[in-house]
Amino acid sequence: MRKKTYTPDANFIDLLIDAVFAVDIDARVVFASAACERIFGYTPEEMVGMNMFDIMLPEDRERTRQSVGEIMAGHPQLHFENRYLRKDGQIVHLMWATRWSPTDQVRIGVARDITERKHAESIQTSLYAISEASQGVEDLLTLIRRIHQIVGTLLPADNFSVALYDKSTGLLSFPYHADKYDRKPDPYEPMAGTLYARILQSGQPLLLSPATETTDEPGIHVGPKPLCQLGVPLKSHHGTIGVLVLKSYPGGVRYNQKDQELLQFISTQIATAIEGQRMQARLQHMAQYDQLTGLPNRGLLYDRLKTALSMARREHERLSVLYLDLDRFKPVNDTLGHSVGDLLLQEVASRLKRCVRESDTVARIGGDEFVVLLQRVLEPGQAAVVAAKIHDAMSRPFTLDGHTLSIVPSIGIAHYPEHGETAQQMLKHADQAMYQAKHEKKLKTGSEV
Repeated sequence: MRKKTYTPDANFIDLLIDAVFAVDIDARVVFASAACERIFGYTPEEMVGMNMFDIMLPEDRERTRQSVGEIMAGHPQLHFENRYLRKDGQIVHLMWATRWSPTDQVRIGVARDITERKHAESIQTSLYAISEASQGVEDLLTLIRRIHQIVGTLLPADNFSVALYDKSTGLLSFPYHADKYDRKPDPYEPMAGTLYARILQSGQPLLLSPATETTDEPGIHVGPKPLCQLGVPLKSHHGTIGVLVLKSYPGGVRYNQKDQELLQFISTQIATAIEGQRMQARLQHMAQYDQLTGLPNRGLLYDRLKTALSMARREHERLSVLYLDLDRFKPVNDTLGHSVGDLLLQEVASRLKRCVRESDTVARIGGDEFVVLLQRVLEPGQAAVVAAKIHDAMSRPFTLDGHTLSIVPSIGIAHYPEHGETAQQMLKHADQAMYQAKHEKKLKTGSEV
């Protein structure tokens, strides 16, 4: 049986999905198949005479020139990848199979559009990078700054803002706000009709253009009206925790539906990373702070005291430690109950903080015992002044849950370097001085304190 043969006509090459090119030694197009219009946006007639390097991304030009050199040396390239700008300004990723024809003095190449594949790979890489970032940062600001960088590899994100919503207060706060014109807003209650309020209420993404009617955010908009605003909700298993917003201004990018779908897709991973970091911060806070008073606990005090001693040695400075115990605190719990005792401890903590500088540390180390760390003390008498101030503050009656209480502290003081070189030595001396003060009160009054 005679085999059938097929002789293609001159338009056969135009039926290929991939684009076929021939370029001369100077990289000017001498032939382009019909598929180039689908890939580049230019007709074959428009492409003939163009220099391929002129529409290539600048970042890829040097690498491509090295590849061209290998091709012309007789080494065909089968899977070379680079990027070009389409006629509409979009970036297209191509994979080339190319060889040099010495006879015709042209490079012949077949270009396959792999933009969608590269896009999918970029998304997966970004999702992994966001997950990795959530494990390796110490604070929320650093995490969101890293997320901003990652999102910027997928789509233009020069103006990037993350707002977190607190359902208990109804306030929107901005842990991260990078904007060319607008300042970082203070926490506020979302106003009806604004971008943030609409996204929080609907739980859906929103793409706005200048023609879209919307209310500006209160008191923060100082620059030109944005060209585009793209916002997506940040959703976790606890519900919508906030909003991620990208903006562009006149002369910038116009976000489209595809950008919205992309940002919405990765927003779940972003929300999970933010929630994870916030949980980590809460756990760290619980490990370092007293849950009743909100003051640093024994462990955090110990760390701060060691750091303060190291600084004092290095800078040849002084510091002091005040050890406090509340006289006759136990009878308050025994007669009025632990709820009143807890209220008393909270009010004591509040008064103590008002007696010292912001740079000092007030800690609760257990029961009714508190420690005050005074850094950069000029002379020992400064600690005695603070102790007197604390005594006066505590001497004022406490009115708690319908009860009026009078309670005063016993205070012991230790000075660096006179009373110790280490945290243990300083605390031990201050503790002993406190018990000595308590003993002297007992001898003077003849009763337990």
